[in-house]
Parts: sequence; structure tokens; C-alpha cells
Amino acid sequence: MAYIVIDEGENIESALRRFKRKVQHEAIIKEIKKHAIYFKPGENRRLKEANARKRMRRRLRRERSFHNF
Repeated sequence: MAYIVIDEGENIESALRRFKRKVQHEAIIKEIKKHAIYFKPGENRRLKEANARKRMRRRLRRERSFHNF
């Protein structure tokens, strides 16, 4: 659970920015979104495979662009 201690004399905007940064650093929002939707095991596997193919295509494209220089 993310929490911050507001210092004396600190305005609310800076405290809110610190809190948002801490939440983002702890990946709380990402975890909530991950558990918000249930995927069947087969659907989850297909999604992981699709993401792996996407990463591979991106990596190959990057490698090809580096070889052209």
C-alpha cells in the first residue's frame, strides 16, 4: 500500500505528485488492471504468444535498421 507523509508547509499539489510517483513506481495501477479482467488459460497463452511475436518483430526491425548504417 502506497502512502506518503505530508511535510509541514508542503502544498497539496507537490504531495499529490509525490503520491502519484510512488504509486507508479510500485506498479499498483498496472497490477489492478491486470486483475480487473479474467482471461481463460488458452486465451492468456494466445495473448502471451502474440506479444512475444510482436517483441521479436520489433527487435528484428531494430537490428535491421542498425545494420544499414
